[in-house]
Amino acid sequence: MLKVGEINLRCMALLDKANTETYGTPEPAVVTLAVEKGPFIVVTGHDLKDLQLLLEQTEGKGINIYTHGEMLPAHAYPFLKKFPHLKGNFGTAWQNQQKEFDHLPAPILYTTNCLMPPKKSYADRVFTTEMVSFPGAVHIDEKKDFTPIIEKALELGGYKEDQIFTGINGGTQVTTGFGHAAILSHADTIVEAVKSGAIRHFFLVAGCDGAKPGRNYYTEFVKQTPSDSIVLTLACGKFRFNDLDLGEIGGLPRLMDLGQCNDAYGAIQVAVTLADAFGCSVNELPLSFILSWYEQKAVCILLTLLHLGIKNIRLGPSLPAFLSPNILNVLVENYGIAPVTTPEKDIQSATLSH
Repeated sequence: MLKVGEINLRCMALLDKANTETYGTPEPAVVTLAVEKGPFIVVTGHDLKDLQLLLEQTEGKGINIYTHGEMLPAHAYPFLKKFPHLKGNFGTAWQNQQKEFDHLPAPILYTTNCLMPPKKSYADRVFTTEMVSFPGAVHIDEKKDFTPIIEKALELGGYKEDQIFTGINGGTQVTTGFGHAAILSHADTIVEAVKSGAIRHFFLVAGCDGAKPGRNYYTEFVKQTPSDSIVLTLACGKFRFNDLDLGEIGGLPRLMDLGQCNDAYGAIQVAVTLADAFGCSVNELPLSFILSWYEQKAVCILLTLLHLGIKNIRLGPSLPAFLSPNILNVLVENYGIAPVTTPEKDIQSATLSH
């Protein structure tokens, strides 16, 4: 299993290199959740290349583009930010698609994973590409001619007036783009803040979202983190809390979104660099891993963390099905892995153990 984690680390490093060499190094960005009047297209999934091609083909056509779900971090890449019609982010995490896309006056482009099967009420507005396909949906093939979805956007016309939408907690904007390069550009400030006591703890609250009861744990956890702590996040689980305003510490936002689930690589780089700066191991840092589990990619990331020897990970809201009693015993004994309990107990345990 640990060999899988090792290989996944190499894969994430290559993907990070490919993204940054193609689109530039992510920069912190404030992203509106409002949708302007007029024709628009929503793009969901992970594929930045598909988003780029759609932006290029819609240039000058009076059509705005909005990201959804795991596509949100696209707003941080300099190459993609240069398109003025990349306007904002619509909706929240993948499991809310059927509710959020219902009666949407715009087409949706489905790329890669983190998707829900379309309902009949909007199936005629769903377009797929790459390995994604749904019965009745128009598929954009390898030629990447997005003319059908462009024509659909113009036909539907979008909203007649500007629309104000909010995140799960009522916020009207979210931030993204705090990749490892952005965070580590402030490494000296962070190190000094830790030494002075201004920052006493880091929490990586990351992973997948889902509809299963108990996932409000992550919202409550982030709300209750101490004011002298930093919350790092990535993947779609962040939509539980990424519209919260947690304030700042020394000019640094307390909530930093590193990006897509693949950007777990960035979190690892931040942890390793800070450990080097303090002359200690990652496990000795005032850093806690609070992960929300859902699907296969999360297994790869978990195995990567175990490959690196990271201990005392909290995992929930339920444990993965592959964790048989014997495997769980090995992980508990060797890595201190444990299920989440309550936000209060887990925060107290984390801060007391460092």
